[in-house]
Amino acid sequence: MKIRFNLFLENRAFYIFGALLALYVAGYFIPVVIPFVHWGLVVWAAAILWEALILYRGSVSARRHLREKWSNGDDNPVRIEINGDYPMPVSGYVLDEAPVVFQMRHNQLAFSLHPGQTTECGYLLHPVRRGNFEFGAINIFVHTKLGMVVRRFVIPAADTAAVYPSLMQMRRYAFMAVSASHAAPGLKKIRRVGHTMEFDQIREYVRGDDYRTINWKATARRQKLMRNQYEDERSQDIYCVIDAGRSMKMPFKGLSLLDYAVNAALALSNIIIRKEDKAGLIVFEQTPATILPASNRPGHLNRILQNLYALETGFMEPDFEKLYAVLNHQVKHRGLIMLFTNFESLSSLQRQLPILQKINRRHLLVVIFFRNRTIEAMLDPAHTNKDILLKTMAEKMIFEKQRISAELTRHGIQNLRVFPDEISVAAINRYLEIKSRRTL
Repeated sequence: MKIRFNLFLENRAFYIFGALLALYVAGYFIPVVIPFVHWGLVVWAAAILWEALILYRGSVSARRHLREKWSNGDDNPVRIEINGDYPMPVSGYVLDEAPVVFQMRHNQLAFSLHPGQTTECGYLLHPVRRGNFEFGAINIFVHTKLGMVVRRFVIPAADTAAVYPSLMQMRRYAFMAVSASHAAPGLKKIRRVGHTMEFDQIREYVRGDDYRTINWKATARRQKLMRNQYEDERSQDIYCVIDAGRSMKMPFKGLSLLDYAVNAALALSNIIIRKEDKAGLIVFEQTPATILPASNRPGHLNRILQNLYALETGFMEPDFEKLYAVLNHQVKHRGLIMLFTNFESLSSLQRQLPILQKINRRHLLVVIFFRNRTIEAMLDPAHTNKDILLKTMAEKMIFEKQRISAELTRHGIQNLRVFPDEISVAAINRYLEIKSRRTL
């Protein structure tokens, strides 16, 4: 690995030289100052030469540490490890060539390095789209305590950051599949209605168990109270269906609506597999671009992740008729269809409503669409004619969304109207509620 280096004068050297120059000019009026200026210039030059020689006596190396998979919409750490072989303590700063899409213009990372030691510095990057991002070289600027000369090391360190759907969010909600006793903001505790008849095992009765589950034959054999233990019905087909049409291009906090749907689908699929149901994925626009049959086998979640990785929105309206045909062909048994889409007007819903009704008759359909937080913020009290106009338009658009939800409910279709940053919690809660109430 070839390392390039250069020497530069720091600002401190120019400040000292400027002060000496000012004293030299003052020497025309106060001649006694001139000899001190001459000696000052000698010391200044000697200090620069000494620091330059010290900096050339050693070198530094650096290595960038990145996660293998980055999380879209989250802060991802970048660590830089610095090693040096200088005989004395040095300090400096690092300029890392981060991907240009992040527009990092002031990312100087200060560090101090002692002989025989290694130091680290780092920063966070917040991607707002999926894909590959290229890093460049690591630029390290080193100086001694004098701080008059700096030596630059340019260390080639080409790296690629692969940004996937939000893995952090997926792990954040994973505990929901393990225990219902935990609590977190936005997560609901769902009361279980009745009990399933899927037998699990016979175990000893303890106080607090449902006495209706006592197994009298096993009790007679063991001479102590035994009861039947049941478990949730498993291995049901749960499909996350994502609309990749143009309506999903709308941005919110830097991410598109499609990105929020992708993050929610990944988090929900993780919960589904942990609950031992089968998770499937369908992405459609004019034609279904991705069809991943429902499964809970090892490695299936990674296949879902890879299919969501490079997903982009198109510029066409989604074709719900082709989606219905695919569901008829691919999903043979009744399943839960979590449809992530966006309807902006009642007329756009009414065009697709007959297809949604057909899907709902064969499966349990949950339509998840978006509320607009920016528009709802316009409902604050208005004081000017412009504010009144904006508030009136906002109320009309919000009412239209409410009509969409009411129309879906009137036709027996479950729906969720949620803000983009709350979609994951809402989708997981609805899945757990459906499982608890045995409505699938």
